[in-house]
This record gives sequence, structure tokens and C-alpha cells, in this order.
Amino acid sequence: MAKRVLSGMQPSGPLHLGNLLGALDNFKRLQADHECFYFVADWHALSTNYEDTSRIREYTREVLIDWLATGLDPQRSTLFIQSHVPEHAILHLLLSMITPVPWLERNPTYKEKQENIEGRDLSSYGFLGYPVLQAADILLYKGDLVPVGVDQLPHLELTREITRRFNQLYKPVFPEPQALLTEFPKVPGTDGRKMSKSYNNTINLSDSEATVRAKLKTMVTDPARIRRTDKGNPDVCPVFTLHKSTISTQAVIDRVNKECRTAEIGCIDCKGLLADGLVQRLTPIWEKRRELVQKPKVVDEIIDAGTKKAHAVASKTLAEVNEAMKIG
Repeated sequence: MAKRVLSGMQPSGPLHLGNLLGALDNFKRLQADHECFYFVADWHALSTNYEDTSRIREYTREVLIDWLATGLDPQRSTLFIQSHVPEHAILHLLLSMITPVPWLERNPTYKEKQENIEGRDLSSYGFLGYPVLQAADILLYKGDLVPVGVDQLPHLELTREITRRFNQLYKPVFPEPQALLTEFPKVPGTDGRKMSKSYNNTINLSDSEATVRAKLKTMVTDPARIRRTDKGNPDVCPVFTLHKSTISTQAVIDRVNKECRTAEIGCIDCKGLLADGLVQRLTPIWEKRRELVQKPKVVDEIIDAGTKKAHAVASKTLAEVNEAMKIG
């Protein structure tokens, strides 16, 4: 029997290159021989964007369009929206009753985001407790495998702890999900930090070619290479990291690796080569996106079909949970 994969993405803004290389490429590969459930986590978006929800519906649809444009197949994967399946909220409530607060407070992302995301009050219960909602998302579908980056491993381990606690308190209902590490867990943004909407350093899948090229021109490089004649070190250069992230050909990667170290090539030329490779990679996605935007009914039908499939599995699991806890 094929193993079940479960993963979601927040619709907190346009999807970007980090989402493509760090997750969507993997999602596409997995659907070939796994039972995949992929959902847009619109409730999760409220954990950091609850003060302004004006664009969540728009972004939710854009995420689905990007998924389809990058190759996710609704015939092989169940694609749906989290809030369309209310069992997520119910299981979240039930799991929150058995989750100790210290487990949530020790989550490294909890403090990291409070320190790095400026201008937002993240002292809400929803932000503290969103890992429990993540656990509910996974356990509701009895996910065997969860594609994650290294930085998300603490979240998954919390899900595993909640799983063990539930199974011990009541009876075994949930399997312990296993991590499926992504090939490119940290895709650098234009400022060198991990590409993230929160840092405003992204190259979006919906950006035009002109915008992509303009953003890459501003990208930071080897900080020690100040003048054109200075020899560089590609090993510490975010631009070279992107070259190696399935964007550039091996010939281009080898050329940059050699000529940067000898100052035969400058940072501007290096970025230009990266831009050429990235435009070539994104062009089929841009074309598919335009096609989908012009066919809103097709997207609606995919959402409806995915919701029905997800609801059928979720309602069955919740019935097992109610029986185990002797409620409902």
C-alpha cells in the first residue's frame, strides 16, 4: 500500500522560489508513488496575519493556481483548503486539551518569529498553539510522511509527542508521522537570509521576467568581494547557492565556481547567468498560470473535488477519535 503524504502551505502572500525549490518540486515527485494530501493552510495564516485578513481568500486561490502551474496533479493528489474541512478545527480543539503549554513554549520558531517579524503582536494563543493545529492537520489524515525542512523538525517532533500522548491516554488511533527532509531546506533570498515573505526578500512565482531580473540584480553576494578585481568565494555566496539549486546547468555551475574564484567573472555577470536560468525555469509556470487564471471554473471544480475527498477521510478519523475519547 502506498504511504500517505501530508503537507500544507500558508496563503500569507504570493508563493516564491523558496516554495518551489524547497517544497513544490518535492510535492510533484511524491505524487508519482504516494497517496498525497496537500492543503492551503488558510487558518494557519491567521496566526501571524489576524489583524489584516483582507487578502487571505485571494492568496488562497493564488496558492492553488501556483500548485497546479508547477505540476501538482489533482488526479494524483488531493488538493484542498483547510477551512473547507471543519474537522481540522475540531481535532485541534481536542488535541489542545492534552498538550502541555511548556511543549509549545519551547518551540524554537515561537521565539524566533517574535524577534524577527516586526510590527505585529504575536502574543496570541493562536500563535502559541498553532503547532497543535499542525498536529491536527497531519493526524486527521493519518499521514505517514511529512515533507519538511530541517528547521521544521521541532514542529514534527511535537506532533509525534502529541501522537504518543493521545495513544497512551486513550487507545492507539494515530501512526507516528515520519519526516521526509526536503532536498533544498534553505533557499536564500535576495538579502542572503532564508527566502521568506516575512523578510520581504522573495522572488515570487508570479513575478514578471523584468521583476525577476531586477530583484536578482540586488541580491547580496560574497561580502568579502568588494571590487570587480577581488577574487570571490562561491561557497559563501547566496547567488551561487541558487545556481546549484536545480536552476543552472552543470556547465554554468562549473564556470561560475571556477571564474568567480579567479575574478574572471564579476558578480553582475554571475547574476545575469542565474537570471537566464531562472527565467527558463519559470517560463512554463508563467504560461500555465495565465491559462488557469482564465479558467476560474476549472480551479473551482478542483477545489470542490479535493474538499470532498479530504472530508471523507477526515470525518472517518474524527469518528475514531470520538470513540477513543468516549465523546460525541
